[in-house]
Amino acid sequence: MTTPTALLSSPWFRPFNDLAAIDDLLAQMHPTWALGRIKARVLRVADEAPGTKTFVLRPNGRWPGHRAGQHVGLEVEIAGTRHQRRYSISSAPGREREIAITVKRQPGGKVSGWLHDHLRVGTVVTLAAPSGDFVLPSPLPTRILLLSAGSGITPMMAMLRDLGRRSIRTEVAFVHVTRNAASTIFGAELQARAARSGALDLHVHATASAGRFDAASLDQLVPDWRERPTWLCGPASFMAACRAQWEAAGGAERLHLESFGVMPQPSTADSATSSEIRCARSERVFTSDGNTPLLVAAEQGGLRPRYGCRMGICHTCSCVKTSGTVENLRTGEISSEPGERIQLCISRARTDCTLEL
Repeated sequence: MTTPTALLSSPWFRPFNDLAAIDDLLAQMHPTWALGRIKARVLRVADEAPGTKTFVLRPNGRWPGHRAGQHVGLEVEIAGTRHQRRYSISSAPGREREIAITVKRQPGGKVSGWLHDHLRVGTVVTLAAPSGDFVLPSPLPTRILLLSAGSGITPMMAMLRDLGRRSIRTEVAFVHVTRNAASTIFGAELQARAARSGALDLHVHATASAGRFDAASLDQLVPDWRERPTWLCGPASFMAACRAQWEAAGGAERLHLESFGVMPQPSTADSATSSEIRCARSERVFTSDGNTPLLVAAEQGGLRPRYGCRMGICHTCSCVKTSGTVENLRTGEISSEPGERIQLCISRARTDCTLEL
């Protein structure tokens, strides 16, 4: 006997039971209208620093709001193919329904290059809901440290803007590591904020002139760093070195991390071996060498799994593993639990596996 649920999901009722199809129809009437998707129109584009642009977006009514430090998924269509990336939101939360993302052009970066070359005022893009727990607590400690390098400055800027908007007087030591001072993203605004506020102690460490940033550098700039809750964001190698420094100082619990890349833990397994990965839905089979993340191995095998950040943050690539053993690239944890949900971008196979792909 056909149930009402099965009847409503029947192809006979399409597109009325297909939210994506309804959104496509609505988009023909107005590009930002949608019932199930967050659409956003580009309001402004600004050159922030050499090779870096800020895009100010106005999302539609599906936007739930964000907290300073969170990131957002951005979907664009390039040459007929949809691509997804996640970017930290560089603007503070506010009453106006506007957000900003600040994007540095990456060498060979398909999406970042397209955004720089083609994303113009009036263009409509699709967003995912904001996510991430790289946010400041409430109430705030009396003293905090923000430590960033390169593009890792973007969530820090959102935090500083939010603190300024709310007139919160927490004492902030902000250390940013860059190649040279002239290339500092938000450089002019940071200097202006530091000049206005006695609560912001700003330090820009330019490696071209000051040399490599290390533990001694931090000791000199912020002598009490061991006592401050710290928010850290930057490239993977920078993050790993800082994390080791905090662990050596016995202060790992005061370190809050946001990463733009996976920081693999030392493997706890034996030497990697090739494994066969079966996909239950598509009935496809691909091979993993035991070192490559499953997302990359699947793509090399001709599959096109959904993904977003490719660094274990957004969970877009998560799927169910019905059998087999995998290792988490971030934690080093090995799991053989059947029916568990894993993230393909930060998981590597240790045995033959079956995935719901």
